[in-house]
Amino acid sequence: MTAPGLVDVSANPPGTESPVFVDSNVFLYAVDETDPDKQRIASNWRAELWKSRRGRVSFQVLGEFYVNALRKRPAARDEARAEVRDLLAWNPVVTDAALLQRGRKIQDRYQLSYWDALIVAAAGASSCRYLLTEDLQAGQKFDGVEVVNSFLRGPGSLL
Repeated sequence: MTAPGLVDVSANPPGTESPVFVDSNVFLYAVDETDPDKQRIASNWRAELWKSRRGRVSFQVLGEFYVNALRKRPAARDEARAEVRDLLAWNPVVTDAALLQRGRKIQDRYQLSYWDALIVAAAGASSCRYLLTEDLQAGQKFDGVEVVNSFLRGPGSLL
């Protein structure tokens, strides 16, 4: 699956809403042919986020996607690399000292796993109001970031 073109989507066009931070599981389902329904839904989210220029990720998410995509389909290395390369256009959040500190605070405050707390911190750092994931409880809010399950809500509800 390749992006519609490498364009800078880090800045929202005037009049658009908050960006949406996307967890690695959405990208994994988009390339996973074992569950066609989830693949269709995840692919639709991905396409709509590209079209609206509101998708955001972190380098952590890109790494998780790549490792897990290869675990599921070792022969798909080139496809996984292409996906990561395309998603660099989303201006991924870098895991630096400030993000680690913010993640630790979120971990302690909300009793999240370290990795989930870092994703919530990255979503906040990229000014996202929404975090698209199935790993946390839908509707839950963490420091102004609301969890949205991509399989319970469609892109039209946010975009």
